[in-house]
Amino acid sequence: MNDSSGRAIDYMDSDKRIEYIRYETRAKSILSVKSDIFEIEPSYGSLTIQPIYRDPYTFYEQCIRQYVSQEHDVLELGSGTGLHTYALAQTGARVVASDISSHSLNILAKRIRCGIKTLVADMEALPCKTNSFDVVAVAGSLSYGDPKMVDAEVRRVLRPGGTFICVDSLNHNPIYRFNRWIHYLKGNRTKSTLLRMPTIARIQSISRGFRKVEVSYFGSASYLMPVLSYIIGQHNSAIVSRTIDKIVRVRRSAFKFVLIAHDRL
Repeated sequence: MNDSSGRAIDYMDSDKRIEYIRYETRAKSILSVKSDIFEIEPSYGSLTIQPIYRDPYTFYEQCIRQYVSQEHDVLELGSGTGLHTYALAQTGARVVASDISSHSLNILAKRIRCGIKTLVADMEALPCKTNSFDVVAVAGSLSYGDPKMVDAEVRRVLRPGGTFICVDSLNHNPIYRFNRWIHYLKGNRTKSTLLRMPTIARIQSISRGFRKVEVSYFGSASYLMPVLSYIIGQHNSAIVSRTIDKIVRVRRSAFKFVLIAHDRL
């Protein structure tokens, strides 16, 4: 299953090819220059996120520590260069980090030297046996594949009793939706990833086939935090954001969510 050297991509739709080229090019650029990214202890996961946006990633990592152990076989989807893979590596589990970009996985392998296997794979059609993993995890990559295909693959590769854990963006709040359209118009994201951004309906869909599902929502007022942080600082702004979430009982207005689906049927 170790395939960090890459493999031929037989077919991609236009948007997938654009994203593939984007991430391959970015990774090649990093690999082509001498960088201390491989020579110092790098920051990972929630530590790479500004404090005003950090809470969902901190909670995701807490869930990883709680539900993943060294006895588990774990598949991470959309691993990229490994920013969120480190939390999985620290559990001592047998981790397979997968991504469509082989060069991104090359960076991951250089940064995380904990015996993690890498797998060049399209999350819509995983080259993995059915019932082969105890846990599937994904951080921010659900919109990079067709929802029905990805959800079906997650359930297929999980063993009975397995767990799915993810953190991602939610696409109900009109302010966040408008901002994402601006990024699309600037060419920073493709239309398909925009349209596939998770919704409550997507959360419900991917949760089917599990006995127990927990969902936590974060950041109903995240759009205000950059301005507020200039006034009272990021730490205090993060506290304000948490307080607002509790008051409004954030759900559809959320910026991010964390999903834990337990006990695959």
